Amino acid sequence: MSGGPEQFAQRLLEWFAAHGRHSLPWQINPTPYRVWVSEVMLQQTQVATVIPYYARFMARFPDIDSLASAPLDEVLHLWTGLGYYARARNLQACAKVLAAQHGGVFPNRLEEVMALPGIGRSTAGAILALSRGIRHPILDGNAKRVLARVFGIAGDPTSKTVLAALWSQADACTPDQEVAAYTQGIMDLGATLCTRARPACVPCPMNTDCVAAREGRQQELPGKKLRRLRPSRETTLLIAQTGGEGSAAVLLERRPSTGLWGGLWSPPQFANESDAMAWCAREFGEAGESEALAPIEHAFTHFDLRLNPLLVRGREMPKVLDDADRIWYRLDAPPRVGLPQPILQLFKRLRAGTA
Repeated sequence: MSGGPEQFAQRLLEWFAAHGRHSLPWQINPTPYRVWVSEVMLQQTQVATVIPYYARFMARFPDIDSLASAPLDEVLHLWTGLGYYARARNLQACAKVLAAQHGGVFPNRLEEVMALPGIGRSTAGAILALSRGIRHPILDGNAKRVLARVFGIAGDPTSKTVLAALWSQADACTPDQEVAAYTQGIMDLGATLCTRARPACVPCPMNTDCVAAREGRQQELPGKKLRRLRPSRETTLLIAQTGGEGSAAVLLERRPSTGLWGGLWSPPQFANESDAMAWCAREFGEAGESEALAPIEHAFTHFDLRLNPLLVRGREMPKVLDDADRIWYRLDAPPRVGLPQPILQLFKRLRAGTA
């Protein structure tokens, strides 16, 4: 690219000043805390989806101390629907460390920020660059795509050698001045013009010197991850329901803190229908009639999950009481707890009678 990294940064800053996004909620009063929450929410999630979640989250948890001291259930409840719930658990774990060890203030050193739970190099760099103007390169998905295309960095972007080349290029391009504007600018360019599919190359400020645009390699760059066979899992979801219309409640269990939907609440899960019914007989003494509901297909990052809901109604189930790991979830007056998105949608259909 003629002019190299300095020319890249200058063009990006000029484009961002004229066409970038300047009024996103986390750009208003961009404290490290506000920027950090936005960066975590934006991982694997589109800006338009994040904005209402971010507003609700910041209204309830305006600072590190309020997040650190909150019940985990409330944190997960406000995260319900965003997915990737380990982000929410790590967010609160990090807040607790900041409150206990750093006086509720983010440190200035990159290494100290990276040592916090759930914060990698790119997120740490973005926090310090966007909130404090401290020069650190970033390499989120948008920045990787822009740099790979403009400078022709081919190969699997998760491989050690290619990742090192991308970090080196990111560092070379990051200017000493206007770091916050540059950092937001490269994310905006990737999100709005240099998109994964059908990039808008004509209005792109890098068009004339971009390797991918010049050689027609937009679909080839960045390189693809090595594909592995995608596994699938299947489980029976026991919907144990008690109470009549207007007072129906479903039994939920808290999931283990690690693993799938860690820390969230879900109906009990079993390998098959017979295991679920045997559990009902043991727990309730007598299980009512069962009804298989429509299966739910849900895709995770590394596998596909098929949930087979099995509805079992009972007039009374007195043996099972609310405790730390079990609750009766009133469909008409739901408690503020964290639910996986597929479960939340299933409960909405149960309320509407369309499950």
